[in-house]
Amino acid sequence: MSKYFLAIDIGASSGRHILGSYENGKIALEEVYRFWNGMDDVEGTLCWDTNRLFNEIITGMKKCKEMGKIPVSVGVDTWGVDFVLLDEEEKIIGKTVGYRDNRTEGMDEEVYKIIPEDELYARGGIQKAIYNTIYQLMAVKKNHPEELEKADAMLMIPDFFHYKLSGKKVQEYTEATTSQLINPHTKDWDFELIDRLGFPRKIFKEIHMPGTAIGDLTKEVQELVGYNCQVVLPPTHDTAAAVMALPTNAEDTCYISSGTWSLMGVEMAEPNCSPASKEENFTNEGGYGGKITYLANIMGLWMINSLRDQQVPDMSYGELCEKASHESISTIVDCQDESFLAPKDMAEAVKEYCRKTNQEVPQTVPAIASVIYNSLAKCYADKLKGIEKITGVKYDRINVIGGGSNAVYLNELTAKYTGVDVYAGPGEATAIGNILAQMMGDKTFTDLKEARQCVSDSFDIKIYEAK
Repeated sequence: MSKYFLAIDIGASSGRHILGSYENGKIALEEVYRFWNGMDDVEGTLCWDTNRLFNEIITGMKKCKEMGKIPVSVGVDTWGVDFVLLDEEEKIIGKTVGYRDNRTEGMDEEVYKIIPEDELYARGGIQKAIYNTIYQLMAVKKNHPEELEKADAMLMIPDFFHYKLSGKKVQEYTEATTSQLINPHTKDWDFELIDRLGFPRKIFKEIHMPGTAIGDLTKEVQELVGYNCQVVLPPTHDTAAAVMALPTNAEDTCYISSGTWSLMGVEMAEPNCSPASKEENFTNEGGYGGKITYLANIMGLWMINSLRDQQVPDMSYGELCEKASHESISTIVDCQDESFLAPKDMAEAVKEYCRKTNQEVPQTVPAIASVIYNSLAKCYADKLKGIEKITGVKYDRINVIGGGSNAVYLNELTAKYTGVDVYAGPGEATAIGNILAQMMGDKTFTDLKEARQCVSDSFDIKIYEAK
């Protein structure tokens, strides 16, 4: 009889429940439930509806019962940086603000008044991004100090859902690193930094590594879903989960976790918090087993998603990608430019950037998509050079994992611009990494090397040769 492990993978635009099992030496996946996600405009603030999301979590867990496939464990992964504040009565304080909200404007300068930017990077090695938790907390401190005074716990989004499932307030390592408040050497909160910034120590709970079983479902949740199972922490940051599912054990491989964001980097045993690393704008986030996922955050397919949703919502991503491949426009935009972070009209944002930089302006949706795909591939090539410069290693393959691994045109362009063979897949890397952590906790695999070999054996990997 198969054992089932339930991954609840929630991204910025959708969530899904995927059951994983180990059958005949391979990992089998089955999607159980899928639901929409997105930020709501609440009185001018972009927020996450955590109550709705938790109801979706419960709905998907009920489906497992209906199918007669009850999981032995469950784990939740999400995006990074965002959090929930809870008071002593375990009620949510204020709004659960999303990372695309503008409340962090100017908060970097407020932080740098206390700790200079160079020192901040030297301590934590985290890439400057205005939406990082450190700047969000500074926004709360400046604009709503009463909320921090009331707070008894700050739980990152997946930590909050694990708390709702198990009743345990714990914080998982990989997600915590996106806060910019973790010491990458001790792998614990940097309380000296936290004290200097004036954030209350008590809200930062104990850090646990992925793979940790934190307990059963609460009695209330058991009654709702109709069964009990263990709550096991996966790498709760979706990037770390995806990287865990790399289909290779080769050390000379670079990865791109391709989805709403493109996270491009390599695995390292120790952090690199050097001035040279800061100059290249790389970040030292946490990975499975305490490893460092050394990477750059690139805007990613958010640009394509926004373009499609705003201009041609009835067109599939595959069709848009295919149409873009027939365009011949040579315009390149900077995917890292903040004008693409949350524009009301992505097509117009791309056109305006082209006008400002005196380049040919794309006029059709496929042409705009072609500009975005080529710009992403050019950015990947630039970042690869930066990674090789910092690490001193020449990487001879790029593993593209996640949903973006299905974007044929982008993979072809990535091989072309980087001059490196691209290995695309698996597409469900984040859910697979979530499931692997649960399976390893259940002793299905002895170590990560064995688990990754099984990923390679279980899923099709398409190779795009550099030409």
